[in-house]
Amino acid sequence: MTAPVTTDSAPDEAPVTDDGGRRSARRYGVLALTVAVVVGLLLGYAGGLLTPSLTRPGDSSAEAGFARDMTSHHAQAVEMGLIAFQKGSDPEVRQVGGDIATGQQGEIGTMQTWLRSWGLDPTGSEPAMAWMPDGRESLRDGLMPGMATPQEMAQLRAAQGHDLDVLFLRMMIKHHLGGIHMIQGILDHGGDDDVLKVAQTMKNTQQTDLVNLQNALKRLGG
Repeated sequence: MTAPVTTDSAPDEAPVTDDGGRRSARRYGVLALTVAVVVGLLLGYAGGLLTPSLTRPGDSSAEAGFARDMTSHHAQAVEMGLIAFQKGSDPEVRQVGGDIATGQQGEIGTMQTWLRSWGLDPTGSEPAMAWMPDGRESLRDGLMPGMATPQEMAQLRAAQGHDLDVLFLRMMIKHHLGGIHMIQGILDHGGDDDVLKVAQTMKNTQQTDLVNLQNALKRLGG
């Protein structure tokens, strides 16, 4: 075993390695992101409360189905983003992961607040994707468009370094493509102006993310 290396200027101080410094910085970064995710959720709730509702969508409405299904869809993206932020080796991958996690957590808050303001349960009796005309046909093994399987999520959690970066980018590209398909569904079939406005913002954000994700994947040789 190699003895710890000390410096002449501070022989009594415990040695500090670059690796330890990086781990410490990453821990602080994860804590900051966790706080940001919580703040994003609270801001999302506040945004949802500010949405006026002269007529409330019903339990089987496209708006209610979208809010419920997209909440579940977003929740997986938040987990994926947090994994990338915490464990990614590429700075851009970590940044994109953190941005997706905080942004989509805020949108979850908005959608859950809609449901409460409409007097609806967070989960309804309708099957997933029943609110879209072709929704049930778009399910794959019971999963909504673009969602990762439990096996894929386990693989992402276990991955390290460059492999994790590439796997995250591939999975998130697929996830966003599925999410945009669902968002287009509410844009085509929804009737609540405030929901449509938020949905359009979601679509614009995810389309921008897609360009960045695809460019990063190309840069990393994935």
